[in-house]
Amino acid sequence: MGGLGRDRGCDQPAEVVMSGPVVVVLAAGRGTRFRGPAHKLEQRLGDSSVIGTTLRHVLASRLPMVVVATAATAEAARLAVAARDIVVLPEVGTPGPEPLGMGYSIASGVGARPDAAGWLILPGDMPMIQPTTLQTMARELRHHTIVYAQHRGQRGHPVGFSAELYSELVKLEGDEGARRLIARYPAHGVEVDDPGVLIDIDTEADLNGVRSGALPGARLSPPA
Repeated sequence: MGGLGRDRGCDQPAEVVMSGPVVVVLAAGRGTRFRGPAHKLEQRLGDSSVIGTTLRHVLASRLPMVVVATAATAEAARLAVAARDIVVLPEVGTPGPEPLGMGYSIASGVGARPDAAGWLILPGDMPMIQPTTLQTMARELRHHTIVYAQHRGQRGHPVGFSAELYSELVKLEGDEGARRLIARYPAHGVEVDDPGVLIDIDTEADLNGVRSGALPGARLSPPA
């Protein structure tokens, strides 16, 4: 687990950690826009991988976490988190009774932690998000039904849902995601000084931009 330890300087009050929401890291997508030799989440980034860096930042926030992965991406996730904190789903497109996709991934992650105070949904391909941003979102979720991170007025991730939405979140399916819930309930934007809430890695150009620091905020946190 070299380089995946907790970042320094990310302490927060114990009550936030103990009663805070669970971060649901989505790592079960196919990543079809990425044309590299392996899945985008497995690509090297600094001293780790894309998913490894994302998970390192979640661990540094000291919030509880569950990773929703496929068999392929779960292997990389296990380098950072315990197997008990990983939910393994079939690949999207696998024949079966359930329509797979982002909605189903969210439902699976939420369903794996039904007693949480809420859930922060974070795509696994967002390695630049900072632990302090996750902490801020956790605090804000105490006061709102839905929260979303934004930077300079532009909406990003994570998106947080309070515990009262559990029954609706676990019914999500397919690729719909949680858009209909965001449209139905009041959603509160939380302005953060973190460009990482807008940076995801969909293509090789995105990855190269993060590696080179060419994108705003694309600076890797040093390992603890």
